[in-house]
Amino acid sequence: MNIIIENTIEQYEMLFSLQGEREDYFRYTMMKPFERMWSAINIPLLAKQPQGYDVMMASRMLGYLDVNETETGVAALRTLKEIQALQTAARALNDCGAFIRQHDLKISADDLKFGLYIADPLTLELQKGYCGFGGIPGFIHIAVYPNEYNIPRLPAVIAHEFHHNLRFSYFDWDHGNVTVGDYLIIEGLAESFAKELYGADHLGPWVTSFDEEDLAYSIEVVKGALDIKGFAEVSSYMFGDRLAKEQGYAPVGLSPFAGYAVGYRAVQSFMRLNQVGIAEASLLDTDKIIKNCGIF
Repeated sequence: MNIIIENTIEQYEMLFSLQGEREDYFRYTMMKPFERMWSAINIPLLAKQPQGYDVMMASRMLGYLDVNETETGVAALRTLKEIQALQTAARALNDCGAFIRQHDLKISADDLKFGLYIADPLTLELQKGYCGFGGIPGFIHIAVYPNEYNIPRLPAVIAHEFHHNLRFSYFDWDHGNVTVGDYLIIEGLAESFAKELYGADHLGPWVTSFDEEDLAYSIEVVKGALDIKGFAEVSSYMFGDRLAKEQGYAPVGLSPFAGYAVGYRAVQSFMRLNQVGIAEASLLDTDKIIKNCGIF
């Protein structure tokens, strides 16, 4: 597997120097290497109609900074350069690659393309200014507005998204038929992989911000919904009420990212009770983990 890291630091320097045509530069220079990833989730680089749904709208919805937010973007870019964020990404990806080689695992892509982008700190307020996407084997995106909380956690979120590449190299993602149980285990495994490589102290707020009372309540709510299908319905359980309302999903009475926290607890419990490591767990189907995790 060949790791290709896009030089988004130089790309953003060019972007913020432009007085116009920033959207075209973002589309055709920064996003073009990931066209196959966007196409896989039905997002074109350019919409057929003006103001239509395309990579510009989708990236803003996912939490990437608007390309015209110069002051915010330049400040973030300065920090990313200072902390050598791309070098950190390279080390994290190499760590992940070494792990799967050691355990005879694979990603179903010859090349793994990685892009690091500036996030909108307001859009990603609940996520502490960072998030990622790794659902298409061969591609990883991380969006970050660097701060004291997320800078030390960059390697862990990269590992999380790398694991999605791994999981979906062995199991198909069926957007319309994914169940709550499937999504729980996908995210629980990814965060467990991040813990394996970088420790529990570097996990994201989507699993660390829950006290035991809220987690126990969330488990009870999720327990009765494990077989619910459909991305919109499932998202309500994974992302919680606040984000569900913002995205037009029906709220189900859960805190932000409850499904992530429950999924992480389920996978961790399964691994502990069954003396299974993350490499082996990554190849097990949803039902086996759920039925033997001991929390439902």
